Amino acid sequence: MKFQIEDVTVYFPYDNIYPEQYAYMVELKRALDAKGHCLLEMPTGTGKTIALLSLITSYTLSKPSNPVKLLYCTRTVHEMEKTLAELKLLHNYQLQHLGPSARMLALGLSSRKNLCINPSVVSAENRDSVDAACRKLTSSWVRAMAIENPNVPTCPFFENYEKAASDAVLPPGVYTLQDLRAFGKEKGWCPYFLARHMVQFANVVVYSYQYLLDPKVAGIISKEMQRESVVVFDEAHNIDNVCIEALSVSVRSQTLEGATRNLNRMSQEIDRLKATDAGRLRAEYNRLVEGLAQRGNLPIGDTWFANPALPDDILKEAVPGNIRRAEHFLSVLRRLIQYFKGRLQTENVEKEGPVSFVASINAHVGIDQKMLRFCYDRLHSLMLTLEITDTDEFLHIQTICDLATLVGTYTRGFSIIIEPFDERMPHIPDPVLQLCCHDASLAIKPVFERFQSVVITSGTLSPIDLYPRLLNFNPVVSQSFTMSLTRDCICPMVLTRGSDQLPVSTKYDLRSDPGVEKNYGKLLLEMVSVVPDGIVCFFVSYSYMDGIVNSWHESGFLKEIMQHKLVFIETQDVVETTLALDNYRRACDIGRGAVFFSVARGKVAEGIDFDRHYGRLVIMFGVPFQYTLSRILLARLEYLRETFQIKEGDFLTFDALRQAAQCVGRVIRSKADYGMMIFADKRYSRHDKRSKLPGWILSHLRDAHLNLSTDMAVHIAREFLRKMAQPYDKTGAMGKKTLLSQEDLQKTGNGIQEMLF
Repeated sequence: MKFQIEDVTVYFPYDNIYPEQYAYMVELKRALDAKGHCLLEMPTGTGKTIALLSLITSYTLSKPSNPVKLLYCTRTVHEMEKTLAELKLLHNYQLQHLGPSARMLALGLSSRKNLCINPSVVSAENRDSVDAACRKLTSSWVRAMAIENPNVPTCPFFENYEKAASDAVLPPGVYTLQDLRAFGKEKGWCPYFLARHMVQFANVVVYSYQYLLDPKVAGIISKEMQRESVVVFDEAHNIDNVCIEALSVSVRSQTLEGATRNLNRMSQEIDRLKATDAGRLRAEYNRLVEGLAQRGNLPIGDTWFANPALPDDILKEAVPGNIRRAEHFLSVLRRLIQYFKGRLQTENVEKEGPVSFVASINAHVGIDQKMLRFCYDRLHSLMLTLEITDTDEFLHIQTICDLATLVGTYTRGFSIIIEPFDERMPHIPDPVLQLCCHDASLAIKPVFERFQSVVITSGTLSPIDLYPRLLNFNPVVSQSFTMSLTRDCICPMVLTRGSDQLPVSTKYDLRSDPGVEKNYGKLLLEMVSVVPDGIVCFFVSYSYMDGIVNSWHESGFLKEIMQHKLVFIETQDVVETTLALDNYRRACDIGRGAVFFSVARGKVAEGIDFDRHYGRLVIMFGVPFQYTLSRILLARLEYLRETFQIKEGDFLTFDALRQAAQCVGRVIRSKADYGMMIFADKRYSRHDKRSKLPGWILSHLRDAHLNLSTDMAVHIAREFLRKMAQPYDKTGAMGKKTLLSQEDLQKTGNGIQEMLF
């Protein structure tokens, strides 16, 4: 269907549209017109992705004089593929209506591991090894050697891509990662470097958050992007954590040992160069005298990570004289590592700010702030001079230089925390020195300043007013949408006590109470006998899940549960979990029914959908608070209180409830779907906790369902399932329209807004 929103003709590839999708597009267009940023919360399973894509591409088509580029950021490769598949459908629909004028180029960009087609490279086990194997074949000096000596291995796909020079372009179309690999194989070109080259000409680029938020990666990939871009962060409820991780570094004793090995190897290389090719070291020295400006024009195969500091904070001046010579620089790094080793030999937890830490480094080993700031760039220059290709071996020294550069650059928003052991296992010495970033707004600030519109969207952004404070920006539009339904297909309940009227909770003092464990077991046992197909249970942590499953096993609950449904458990091993999920789905498909035990904040809670019969009920056992004694968390809470006036309790509750909402939101993925959510903890009945859940869940949470015991919950579940078993009328006969056709839109026009809000 196609319809007008003010002056934009929107092309939408389906025959009907949900009212909330229409309202979402209207709000999104307001933000684009204002050239400002926006926060939009939209319930899961209401077609958020296609609404975003069709509005932004149609907006570009209606303004051909200054087209807008779309940078769409996803969290996982799986989500990237889903987004590109939707875009393909939309693009074909636009081509049918508009013909060749609707042509565009859209592609996904991922790491070499997901794009490489050279079998000898891509077989390496992890991402860093694939990167290094690629550099061994594509670095400029390897290729120069190969011209003189044909026995030196190079990569045929990269050579063909370089030979094609300006002819190596992607024809217009939408390319998933699979399509890019297929195109590369057909033409004999390297898909990874082709995609990196085409990103600057594409109309739509879909890639991971890190490519914009992590300065080390963004400095290489995203510095070419034009200001007239719309950036979308999808599923962005955890965006503050991504920003913080991008600027945090931790160093263990293994890191220091590895870094020492790296230095030994580099000094051997320097001695070898002195004997064979001293001119190269001299040339580097002269280049450093003039400043490090030679970064921009490296051959594409040689680019390494960019500086870990943000672009505005990097010094544009010559490297200090005392680290210009290679051997002097190595001795500085040796002293730095020696200092870190000394700091790790501590018995107590230590915490200090960057300023006093830098002063202490200067006092003990005589390395000043300016030398620290240049560590990263100086290391990068030296790696190029020494022509080192196996970069995966040099990650340790890179981590040390990361830390040095960040600590030398920033004075606020960070702290250094040294812990002699992990508090949960105090008898195992495992000292770690961490540079923790507390301010999420640091990493995302360049994105807000550089691009005209940034859209942050997810199914769980409640309370929506906290995000602008955490990320320190002013959205022009901030809106939470509800779900328009013909039938109440979501049934949230808060369970506060067992059948014996004892309260249930995962509070620390009640957590291991046998009564609570028994009541949780009884709740699950009652539910498996009532609810058909799949049930998903989320626990607050791995350790709690282990404990409770053990006690259920001893008391015979598990055996009784297994008579109704099979039980599968998420572990910390990715392969095991994937296998468990596959078998869980098989058990649901054949009608045996299954229960899946999972952990909030785990891999399953973040990205796996339990739609249709795979999830008819989700039970959230407890409130998933973070480990509140963690030093890093305490330091961050203190910073938030002092800088943004956000109270500790508010932040912790907000954080726990966005995770809980994320877990239960897995159960419903479309309007024809139905499912129940049980929040099993007495704390959910308190208004201050409950009110932080997303609006679309709260609007279905009746007052009668706020303080239930197990037997009442079972009764409600029976009633609900009986009601859901009735034939489903999609269009909504009872005067509630939830699917709008083109005629409806033309008739009502502005009436839709009134319908929704």
